[in-house]
Amino acid sequence: MSRVPPAVAEIRRAVRQNLPDERRGPVVVACSGGADSLALAAAAAFVLPEVHGVVVDHGLQAGSAEVAERGRTALAGLDVAARVVPVVVGRGSDGPEAAARHARYAALRAVSDELGGAPVLLGHTLDDQAETVLLGLGRGSGARSLAGMRARTPPWCRPLLAVRRATTRQACVEAGLEPWDDPHNDDPRYTRVRLRHEVLPLLEEVLAGGVASALARTAAQLADDDAALTELATVVLREAEDDDGGLATEIVGKEPAAVRRRVLRAWLTARGVRESDDAQVRAVDDLVARWRGQGPPSLPGGLEVIRSRGRLTVRAARTGR
Repeated sequence: MSRVPPAVAEIRRAVRQNLPDERRGPVVVACSGGADSLALAAAAAFVLPEVHGVVVDHGLQAGSAEVAERGRTALAGLDVAARVVPVVVGRGSDGPEAAARHARYAALRAVSDELGGAPVLLGHTLDDQAETVLLGLGRGSGARSLAGMRARTPPWCRPLLAVRRATTRQACVEAGLEPWDDPHNDDPRYTRVRLRHEVLPLLEEVLAGGVASALARTAAQLADDDAALTELATVVLREAEDDDGGLATEIVGKEPAAVRRRVLRAWLTARGVRESDDAQVRAVDDLVARWRGQGPPSLPGGLEVIRSRGRLTVRAARTGR
């Protein structure tokens, strides 16, 4: 029996360890044709019984259709049934990266739904996780953002979060695969690219190495904390919310700030408030923990929260106050 090359073996092991339940049903692998997703697809095809590949064509570069077809052909060479899914990338307020991600995830979720909610495997690595934590730090996004990407948030699965990017590239070399190098990954107009090529190497130099792994460990620790606090918040929300969607301030107000704000964020989302930022959630929290008769805080979507008789409710914002 021939020995499995080390990088290939590491990625197969990551898939086995992180996706034990998926060995009984179909999975979807998102594949751009890059080293990370191609190495993941090869490992999944070896380990799992039914793999469906999806190459999303964002249409953002000249020749994108040809690149997507190349990715599909690479997957077919791994005996993975694959399709190319073209998407239209809108002009979101958060920039082109976020808009492309939104379009891509919508396309992948649609394929997952076709297959009965099949898990979607994403090729994010430890290096991607480190970059995500740094972005969160720079934006002051709080513990939830610093917890980084989750290994599992159905239907999304990220089995390579403990694997270095260099390992996926080496796995492709060992397996005789030729990954595609996206020119956007070297375009300094994108914040994540500058983090990758300028900020992280400098931190590694100044702090004598190990920074990416340390950031990934920080994410894992904070993810555990966030999961525990979110579970507590879910229990409190269930107790505090009434049949009409109002929220009892007396019940929520007994909780520590970290739990209160998770309760409020979840409640606001359920009431139709989308993309509320930290300052807005804190203003709503003031209605609970620092109530002085203040007016209702304004929220996205032309909504506001009012407190009346110890109860919070969401309503359309009134003009002319």
